[in-house]
Amino acid sequence: MQTNGTFTSFHDVQKIASGTLAETLATTRTYLDSQGLAKDQGSLEHLLIFHDQTGRQVEFDLRGTSQEVLERNLPQPETTGPGRPKLGVVSKEVTLLPRHWEWLESQPKGISGTLRLLVDEARRHSPAVSAKKLEAIDKFMLAMAGNLAGYEEASRALYSRDFDRLERQISAWPEDIQSFVRDRLAAGD
Repeated sequence: MQTNGTFTSFHDVQKIASGTLAETLATTRTYLDSQGLAKDQGSLEHLLIFHDQTGRQVEFDLRGTSQEVLERNLPQPETTGPGRPKLGVVSKEVTLLPRHWEWLESQPKGISGTLRLLVDEARRHSPAVSAKKLEAIDKFMLAMAGNLAGYEEASRALYSRDFDRLERQISAWPEDIQSFVRDRLAAGD
């Protein structure tokens, strides 16, 4: 289950919470309590939680208190033992032509350092709205607005990157859905 990144919860068309998994779950549980909604899963059919970066709906067990919800749904912290600490570096194999290896070896930062710089530079210059981001936004729009007027045209406008037309198509949608679409388009992830 995806637990990194940010999440947003909706009850019907109202945005309840957005943030880390812990923040979203705690705020959502508090909201459900304040609305007098039962703590069993059956009363939560109009509650949707989305992983913002992928647009996928995710399911969490929201029964019980906020603390119980967090304990049940958050990943358990990894226990550290003896040895070197994990620094977030992942080792993988790369296949390059000999001339590429020669050039990388001649760089002052070394092979790994130069590759990291090249990847960071490429990420900075990639299109502002990637195809994956568009797909994630469309998954959200389909789930939340697929039955609303203008969805199909909004989806076409999204994929053609005609954001003015997209804005016109979503203008009659509930405000929280419009805001989420705009926020995801502007997000830097």
